[in-house]
Amino acid sequence: MDLMDLLVVDDEETLRSVVSQVLSADGFRVDEAASGEEALAAFRETSHPLVITDIRMGGMSGIELLTEIKQHNPDTQVVIMTSHASLDSALTALRAGAYDYLVKPFESLDLISAVAGRAAEKARLVAQNRELLEQLTRANEELQEANAALKELAVRDGLTSLYNHRYFQEALALEVARSKRYGKHCSLVFMDVDNFKKYNDTHGHPQGDLLLQTLAQILMSHLRVSDLAARYGGEEFVLLLPETAKDAALGIAEGLRQKVEEHPFAGRETQPLGKVTISIGVAGFPGDGAEAAELLCCADQLLYRAKHGGKNMVIGG
Repeated sequence: MDLMDLLVVDDEETLRSVVSQVLSADGFRVDEAASGEEALAAFRETSHPLVITDIRMGGMSGIELLTEIKQHNPDTQVVIMTSHASLDSALTALRAGAYDYLVKPFESLDLISAVAGRAAEKARLVAQNRELLEQLTRANEELQEANAALKELAVRDGLTSLYNHRYFQEALALEVARSKRYGKHCSLVFMDVDNFKKYNDTHGHPQGDLLLQTLAQILMSHLRVSDLAARYGGEEFVLLLPETAKDAALGIAEGLRQKVEEHPFAGRETQPLGKVTISIGVAGFPGDGAEAAELLCCADQLLYRAKHGGKNMVIGG
């Protein structure tokens, strides 16, 4: 068997020595203590999986030591040694959590080995069960983390890490329903990168992807915690602004337009306006639509007007 740490506790040196010798011969690593107090100090330093203690000792009793040990480590198996005259105390010890008891004087030294062997097996099973439970708990936590990561991936755009089109549609429907229920405003900011095809044709798709990723970072840095940014498709992006009136949304949109216009995108000087710009349409609930689809359609139409009215502008009606 694997070596197991064992603590023998008895204030009678001869008996303690006999028990220790028997158990050392059985393959245990045996520590000794001459009192309950000494045993508790040793146990706190090395949490032995198995303790064999006399029940009657000067100072701390075996029952008191058992209680302290179980509070420190409930998995430790404790065997109580008692005399024929105090079997009631042995039963008290069993009720307090002792694994078994030995009656002194011992009928046979083999009895010590047998009881200690059973207690050691119980200690091993308890340790194995605890390790298995910890492994299952870790595996469950890892599975939950993996599921959460997969769920997050399912609603994110692969290029920009913004929310994707499907998630945005669901969020918009929920926000409009909530705004309707509580009499709140909400706004939609629909934007498109101006002359993006020309940028792609001039600088290549990898550089175009980098532009979209940078634009996504600009959007995220400009938002409040409650706002939602999504890649609607291609070079189109959309912001959902809960509890935001249209006038406030127009201010947010204008701030974004300026931020993008001022950003030093690579190769921006080759664009028609000499810089990378966005056109934006802003629609507000309930004025521009009482339903999610109406609000989105209105924002899309306003974006179209901005695109065909000179680009690099915000239109809200």
